[in-house]
Amino acid sequence: MPSRRRGRTLALLALCGAAAAALTVARRRPTDGPVRHRRRAGRNLRLAALGARTGGAWARHRARRVFADAGRRRELDLEFELRTTEQVAEALGHMKGALMKVGQMASYLDQGLPDHVRSALAQLQDTAPPMSAELAAAVITEELGSAPTELFSEWDPVPIASASIGQVHRAMTHDGRAVAVKVQYPGVAEAVASDLDNAGMIFAGLGVLFGGLDHKSLVAELRTRLIEELDYRLEAENQRQFADWYRGHPTIHIPGVVDELSTRRVLTTELSDGVRWDEMLGWSQVERDLVGETLYRFAFGSLYRLAAFNGDPHPGNYLFHRDGRVTFLDFGLVKRFADGELAEFEEMIHHMVIDHDPAAFRASIERIGLLPAGLDVTDDEVIDYLGHFYEFVLHPGPFTITPEYASETVRRFFDTSGPYATMQKAANLPPSFVIIQRISLGLYAILGELRATADWRSIAEELWPFVDAPPSTPMGVAADEWRRRRHPDGARLSG
Repeated sequence: MPSRRRGRTLALLALCGAAAAALTVARRRPTDGPVRHRRRAGRNLRLAALGARTGGAWARHRARRVFADAGRRRELDLEFELRTTEQVAEALGHMKGALMKVGQMASYLDQGLPDHVRSALAQLQDTAPPMSAELAAAVITEELGSAPTELFSEWDPVPIASASIGQVHRAMTHDGRAVAVKVQYPGVAEAVASDLDNAGMIFAGLGVLFGGLDHKSLVAELRTRLIEELDYRLEAENQRQFADWYRGHPTIHIPGVVDELSTRRVLTTELSDGVRWDEMLGWSQVERDLVGETLYRFAFGSLYRLAAFNGDPHPGNYLFHRDGRVTFLDFGLVKRFADGELAEFEEMIHHMVIDHDPAAFRASIERIGLLPAGLDVTDDEVIDYLGHFYEFVLHPGPFTITPEYASETVRRFFDTSGPYATMQKAANLPPSFVIIQRISLGLYAILGELRATADWRSIAEELWPFVDAPPSTPMGVAADEWRRRRHPDGARLSG
């Protein structure tokens, strides 16, 4: 393996090492009695074996579908579907639930992965083994009181997407609205609870490798966010807020929620059109740059104007149009920020980007808790380490976010064999920074695959309320006109 590719996989190897360390720690814990340990180990082995069988069968099934006609494809689908709650619940232990998100991220996070590995993991972005039509219908009946064929004038029993928490079906309401109906997998709550128990061990292992990491606070924040994701009523509330804020925006579209057909385990929204990630990657660079600008404006415009961040940026959550319009589909993992938390982000930007004051920047991150005070490194070394995350907004002018830039971002977190090991091992993630790191680990990876080019500094200054610069691009002009109509007072919502 070439050295560059080997370097790009170090982050994933670090996670594997963390998992191994976690297992070592777990084996040494005296509080785990032999009976409990055997039960947990036996359960995990059964889930892993079933998950491996499920995953392998799903891969073979998809390969067979390629060479089948439409009728035969439906037969193959019926053969594979998970038909009982027990099947789904067991498969969730490996294929779905919280840990599936690791595979989703890995599929686009590190460009150094071998192509065949990334291709396999990419199936997790918006496709996973589906539950049967009968099982999906049973969930809807239990939640809404009637079968989907009665609730809707038209109901497609074949899902259009399936992922970590639920699967999505097309339908038509009796008043003529085309809708997407997301149905939660039965047993997913138990699977996520199991995943979160395992996450505690994994992040304890990370604590062994990264001595400054407060892994208990990190796991507590992840647990809160992921448990919220299981309640589609909260997701509906999130989506309503984003849809209301962005209503009429020239390039950002949020489907509306159909309240009367939504519950804790069923979420019905407007059906949106557009192309998926793989097809969009075949567009011209100019069109991909427009997509990148919209994704950037959505992430940072939401953070600084709406005081909220949609914390699940991965390719399966978007639909694209050639004029730069993007439809954002998933609002289960949303983090809201208090004014004080946003003030910390703004303070760091001031000291790193606007004033470029190394001593003040270091004082800020020590006070916030990202690095401990008194670490034996210079202010310039701190800037050299953390300046990478701000590099593309340090100066005005075009900057291309490349796959190499995104992979270096990942290495700055996990590769403790390089020149920044002292800071990496001592670094911590306070709760307010846990979900926001998905910008660094997710959004930048997506922009890197797009090779998106823009004057990111000028766009950022439009979005930063403490600068509030005039628009710098045609998209910015249209967005500024929209904002003056939609939010004329320029107020920012508080978390």
